[in-house]
Amino acid sequence: MEPEEFDSDVLRQFVMAFKKGKLKPIVKSQPVPKNNKGPVKVVVGKTFDTIVMDPKNDVLIEFYAPWCGHCKKLEPVYNELGKKYKNEKNLIIAKMDATANDVTNDHYKVEGFPTIYFAPKDKKNNPIKFEGGDRDLEHLSKFIEEHATKLSRTKEEL
Repeated sequence: MEPEEFDSDVLRQFVMAFKKGKLKPIVKSQPVPKNNKGPVKVVVGKTFDTIVMDPKNDVLIEFYAPWCGHCKKLEPVYNELGKKYKNEKNLIIAKMDATANDVTNDHYKVEGFPTIYFAPKDKKNNPIKFEGGDRDLEHLSKFIEEHATKLSRTKEEL
């Protein structure tokens, strides 16, 4: 509630609107990107639910901070990862600046940077946190392939 003039009538209207479910939460969000066609999708507060929580796709999401040294070091590797999986129809590689956008789901806890989760399409409220492995192409790829619900077969496997 951010009223310009606070009085009992304004408060009463706010409470009534809340009880009727007519209020929308204020979500901190950068503007929605106009072009989001790259190998790594940009997620903002307003698009978290439509991209990360989409039940049609597995999503690997990195929560980062622009000033974080580990995040800057990870960026070229993460872009390479996006390129590697760009032709997978049911897998999205995504990133979100967690300092400028609210994470709208409590199952995605960001306590340090970078934080990486894999959200399987059938278990969006039970994401798997990437922990303990090197943040390199090999380990991130292995993590994806271990948890992905459906990947197309690569030429090496055939």
